[in-house]
Amino acid sequence: MRHFGHISPALRAELFHREPSEFTLASPARVLAAALGATLYSPATRPALAADIRKQTARGVVSMVLCLEDSISDGEVAAAEENLVRQFEGLSEGTDELPLIFIRVRTPEQILDLVTRLGPTVRHLAGFVLPKFTETSGGPFLDAVVKAEEVAGRRLYAMPVLESPELLHLETRVETLAGISRTVKHHRERVLALRLGVTDFCSAYGLRRTPDMTAYDVQIVAGVIADVVNVLSRADGTGFTVTGPVWEYFRHQQRMFKPQLRRSPFLEGQAEELRTALIEHDLDGLLREIELDRANGLLGKTCIHPAHVLPVHALSVVSHEEYSDAEDILCPDRDGGGVLRSAYTNKMNEVKPHRAWAERTMLRAEVFGVAREQVGFVDLLAAGLTGGAR
Repeated sequence: MRHFGHISPALRAELFHREPSEFTLASPARVLAAALGATLYSPATRPALAADIRKQTARGVVSMVLCLEDSISDGEVAAAEENLVRQFEGLSEGTDELPLIFIRVRTPEQILDLVTRLGPTVRHLAGFVLPKFTETSGGPFLDAVVKAEEVAGRRLYAMPVLESPELLHLETRVETLAGISRTVKHHRERVLALRLGVTDFCSAYGLRRTPDMTAYDVQIVAGVIADVVNVLSRADGTGFTVTGPVWEYFRHQQRMFKPQLRRSPFLEGQAEELRTALIEHDLDGLLREIELDRANGLLGKTCIHPAHVLPVHALSVVSHEEYSDAEDILCPDRDGGGVLRSAYTNKMNEVKPHRAWAERTMLRAEVFGVAREQVGFVDLLAAGLTGGAR
């Protein structure tokens, strides 16, 4: 699979200076962690789940979570588990490309039980999402993943969700973070990424951000995000990928503007039409939050609506300017450090301080690609919506 693989090769060549690379479940963990992109959540109770997965893959989704936890009621769990097993059998019936598929469980016991019940269809499973993760609760979850790997006969990844009150409350945050750090480092080879449960953080204080506000405007949440990145996402080789929080808002009529783009996404004036549509459908707040995610060290995002996927991916593409700066900084001739003016002549590139940024930018370039010099976010988003024949 690859990002923007759902659009035609000709259109991809028109958009990208360096096209997104292909990756598979067998790719290195660092590549998969960066490639998660917009991870689309879906309740495990959906009766046509296999068909839904294929449909979303055709629209550009590369990672999905099938949820057995907060998105379904307590009384639906057994039926949802049975549905998952049935739907995985349905995934085996076709030869279509599938995204990275994770299951969000409630208890450690579910992990081994599900892998056993899935049987040969476990080959479609990338791993598990582990809720309300702390040092105390997380150990049993990760031990269960290890046992499940023995049954599956291959690596299964874990994505802990950081959402517990102990992490939010100031008096327990430092020790909670230290405990989480100890636990995930012990399982570094199987912890693919850490996810932030910002909705649970807000719930602890009876808060809910409006469509005009990002997670970073809610100061108590912004403080937790900063501390998580500080402890768990350092660029010194000890850190993990931390993904951005969910955006809660969407409208059912969001696709009303799609026919307007079908003539050509590159017609004069089209960018302004798309911009207006994004604002009207409450996506301007999402776009701002995605930019703030990256500025604060987060990569990828939890999504609950398909309309959020393409904006996340379009804003994850490396710009030609970013790529040019990263190339200059990482040039072997400059291993000794120094300062140079950027090729775009608008900033200073300081080789040693900016090296970690450049390395992360090159990893993002590998999985999301590099846009051509005159191609921007609107072009990428419009192309993703209109597609073109594959």
